[in-house]
Amino acid sequence: MNITTITHLWAINFMRTCVDQLIALSHIDGPRVKREANFLARRLEFLRLNDEISNDAFLDAGAIQGAFEMIAHLIDMGVPQKEIYSQLRQQLERARNIESKHPGLNNAIEDGRAS
Repeated sequence: MNITTITHLWAINFMRTCVDQLIALSHIDGPRVKREANFLARRLEFLRLNDEISNDAFLDAGAIQGAFEMIAHLIDMGVPQKEIYSQLRQQLERARNIESKHPGLNNAIEDGRAS
């Protein structure tokens, strides 16, 4: 494996941070998913307004933020955890595709978590 491949694999894995954190939980609750959706919405808006990401990256990543909101509503409606985890795994694939299309997006998002 060359350094480009390793860097690319690391970036793909890193893009999954939000989703990975949720999937790692033994039980996923609505408020936690809503907090992730709100964080993502605020961070994406900040990045877009400061020209740190393109409008395309903003819209693409916004699909995950919207999915988080939908998943939170499913939880509130009492949908079984098995289905919630299935929905989150779908977002994992989406996150991989978005990071491939917009390298560095997850880094930009997660940098805001520390601040």
